[in-house]
Amino acid sequence: MKNTLRLTLASLAGVILVVAAWGLPPATNGNTHPALINEQTPAATQSVSGKIASVAKDSFTLTVASNQTSAGQQLAQQQAEPKTMTFFIDKNTAIEGKLKVNANAEVTYREEGGKNIAVSVHVAS
Repeated sequence: MKNTLRLTLASLAGVILVVAAWGLPPATNGNTHPALINEQTPAATQSVSGKIASVAKDSFTLTVASNQTSAGQQLAQQQAEPKTMTFFIDKNTAIEGKLKVNANAEVTYREEGGKNIAVSVHVAS
């Protein structure tokens, strides 16, 4: 009878310890959840320059020289000449100069939701 009582109490204590351990938050080692990192880290900016091909109210298209594209874009560049990129303008876009067709421009942009968002545009006179 004593052994049965001891065994039952030991098993009950073990179950209580396991449940308590599950209730503790996980150790992070300074790492955070990958989804939270993406939400907190702003998108990296990239730069490209070329000639303005078209201008719309909230966007413009730039014809880019082949040596301006990244390694991943070079394969697509070989298949279709010339390379054009469309940039969307928002309230935070800094534009130096006037966006006009055939003007040379240097664009700093970020990729957001599959779109190129212009951060700053410098149009050469």
